[in-house]
Amino acid sequence: MDEARARDVLAAAGLAGGAELLTLGENAVFAAGDRVIKVGRDAELLERAERELAVAGWLAGAGVPAVRAAEPTPRLVEGHPVTLWQRLPDAVRPAEPADLAALLRAVHALPSPGFPLPRRELLGGVERWLRLAGDAIDRADADFLRARRDGFADTAAALTPALPPGPIHGDALPRNVHVASDGPVLVDLETFSSDFREHDLVVMALSRDRYGLPAQAYDAFTRAYGWDVREWDGCAILRGARETASCAWVAQHAPSNPAALAEFRRRVASLRDSDPAVRWYSF
Repeated sequence: MDEARARDVLAAAGLAGGAELLTLGENAVFAAGDRVIKVGRDAELLERAERELAVAGWLAGAGVPAVRAAEPTPRLVEGHPVTLWQRLPDAVRPAEPADLAALLRAVHALPSPGFPLPRRELLGGVERWLRLAGDAIDRADADFLRARRDGFADTAAALTPALPPGPIHGDALPRNVHVASDGPVLVDLETFSSDFREHDLVVMALSRDRYGLPAQAYDAFTRAYGWDVREWDGCAILRGARETASCAWVAQHAPSNPAALAEFRRRVASLRDSDPAVRWYSF
């Protein structure tokens, strides 16, 4: 889905007036007045949109600082789920890993909500992302990622967690934290799951190793959370699974974005070479 298509959906929903594009990825995200509007890529994401809104209500009831919904249910507009959110005040500073750690501690202290959360199917989107990439990527690279996905799915299923399983954010990165004058707030709730808490913690370990997060920032994260996931013997397995998913995620943008194609090729090459030190770049 490109920006033009997303704007057509906004128009059909009667929400196009003054909408400013913020991000374009799995969703197109727009700001319009005191609302933020998310347009999902296709109807397959409707159930996830419904769950995201339910999570927002649950977190509000639990007192966890998180983005709040402006409408309790999604709209399905021309085959696209559309959700409305309360727009947060302007950020006063960029979010730090320690801000994220404090929010994760709050989430990880919660019992399960009164509605089902799925397992964190970290590798579940790989096939769809590769399908969206189509002929823009080499078939051999797609087959390599499928085989890697299958291998990590089997080994991850046999892991024993160090922490009690329960609700997790699922995509725990500082970019999913907004720091306004009242403090850090958790955003992008669509990957909330019930699974190993380690899923939320391995993300920052991978950021340290692949994306250039300074060691001191990672250390601040582990101090604020109270534990370093690298001490767990399953860390390398979850890291490898997330690398596989992250590589496939970039692939879906390759047909329309040369920079995405270049980054995809960089990532695949580093995985083929078993080189964990090759720098990856956020996209």
